[in-house]
Amino acid sequence: MDTSEILTRYAEEDSPYNAVAFPIFETSIFYFKNFDDFSKALSSEEEHFLYSRGNNPTVRVVERKIAALEKTEDAHLCSSGMAAISSAILAFLKSGDHVVCVQEAYSWTHRMFNEYLKRFGVDTTFVPCDADEIISNVRPNTKIIYLESPSTMLFSVIDLRKVADFAKKNGIITMIDNTWATPIFQNPIELGIDLSLHSASKYFSGHSDVVAGVVAGKKELISRIFSQEILNLGGVIAPFEAWLILRGLRTLEIRLKRHYESTLKVCDFLFDHPKIEVVNYPMHPKSPQYELAKSQMRGGSGLLSFRLKTSSVETVKKFVNSLKVFRMAVSWGGYESLVIPCAVTRNCSEENINLIRIHVGLESPELIIADLDNALKMV
Repeated sequence: MDTSEILTRYAEEDSPYNAVAFPIFETSIFYFKNFDDFSKALSSEEEHFLYSRGNNPTVRVVERKIAALEKTEDAHLCSSGMAAISSAILAFLKSGDHVVCVQEAYSWTHRMFNEYLKRFGVDTTFVPCDADEIISNVRPNTKIIYLESPSTMLFSVIDLRKVADFAKKNGIITMIDNTWATPIFQNPIELGIDLSLHSASKYFSGHSDVVAGVVAGKKELISRIFSQEILNLGGVIAPFEAWLILRGLRTLEIRLKRHYESTLKVCDFLFDHPKIEVVNYPMHPKSPQYELAKSQMRGGSGLLSFRLKTSSVETVKKFVNSLKVFRMAVSWGGYESLVIPCAVTRNCSEENINLIRIHVGLESPELIIADLDNALKMV
């Protein structure tokens, strides 16, 4: 199915009253005309509209679209990216199990494994973003391999086919945070990964006005996550937030192409700048991981990092404080350009003092480059 068709018409064939914009079903419950219909809904909440904690027409349209984009069977939205990640992880673990997780995972995912699950007897081994390292750290009781590719902050790329092939042969569930690339540029399911996770707060929304998450995969796996974790933990998304994501999806492909084109131009500038030590963006031809990246992805997002040629926090402060177009804020994936220096975080290591992450927004690349150039002149 064509991507543009998924983003516009797909899953909206039965829009009430022939509404072009699918309605927001802002209701907590749904009523039934007879005993038998009510009984069927109670026996299979995933297949019926009963209570919006489990299923809602507006939410379901968005889930079907995202599943189609990910080229898989089903998906479920959650109230945040971490709600989706936590629900997916908990559905496949019990006390005594082991997880292999990439070291460069999102900080809250890292904490989920390293602190929260440790309390319940689940052991996690954190490894570099390398397929051989991941495979070599698998144990007989390993149940999940958790991936990010590209990874958080450093944007390292992993050979997903190699990891997925090994995991399938050994009965291990593979999960990946696919927020960076989105299904527009990467389909992990087609590479053999079992579950694809997203912070829908980022590009799916695209306007920095929603907090949400989603998990996509085969029907069997999604049903297990839905029935065992989402319904029990209650991390569900409200219909209005789902509708905002639906609105954001309309322009997802167009926005991602703009982010990608602008980011390549920004990278051209940064790679050649004498005050930049290294640039981390795998979809640029000058990246050492470019060949692997382009074998798995069709493009890249607007998120990258680079290192200033300095070991001074004061220099980093001066640089980010000199930026005018970029705003200092967490998160990313909206229309705006953002910057976050690693040095501002509480647990920044000394070796990462000079690491800067930026999100290239939808402003003109010339404006963004001029802002970076001016700030670099200040240090």
